[in-house]
Amino acid sequence: MFADRQDAGARLADAVLGLGELDRPFVLGLPRGGVPVARVVADALGAPLDVLVVRKLGAPGHPEYAIGAVGPGGIRVVDPQAAAAVGARDEAITQVERRETAELLRREQRYRAGRAPLDLAGRTAIIVDDGVATGATAGVACRVARALGAARVILAVPVAPASWVARLGDAADDYLAVESPRDFWAVGQYYRDFRQTSDDEVLAALG
Repeated sequence: MFADRQDAGARLADAVLGLGELDRPFVLGLPRGGVPVARVVADALGAPLDVLVVRKLGAPGHPEYAIGAVGPGGIRVVDPQAAAAVGARDEAITQVERRETAELLRREQRYRAGRAPLDLAGRTAIIVDDGVATGATAGVACRVARALGAARVILAVPVAPASWVARLGDAADDYLAVESPRDFWAVGQYYRDFRQTSDDEVLAALG
């Protein structure tokens, strides 16, 4: 469906431009893979780009299965149904949260070194990732943007499952996906090149 993240970013940028005029847009890429996609979108809009670091909380013993996420400022979301489905106990979740919070702080120090604090007051925050699977990370990112004063939050991705809007509810004001297939399994299946994005690539995209 997409050749790589650059191709996905170009097609997503066209979709965002189709929304019409946006009030003081500010593009926020979710690292790692969302940042190169967000770079293309920001360039197309002529909007500033920054990074918004959030971390998925993987189920204990099943790290790829998201039961929640954490973001800056202590923002935390846990899906009790997802946690119950894998029998995750509070103590185990707390251990995962501590580990992911430490990684969040490490990445913030790496990516945001020398950058001004995020100020989204009165702006349209466009949160971009390379795709949405469970939506846990993206949902936390939307809540962080609201906490930073965004007047409107748009979650924009190249691909997401058909049920994603219902799953995320009112986390964002607007949802935009280039493709939302019903037979969704994983984000990577919709890219020919979905190699992992490095820290250096994130920093290069941020400029």
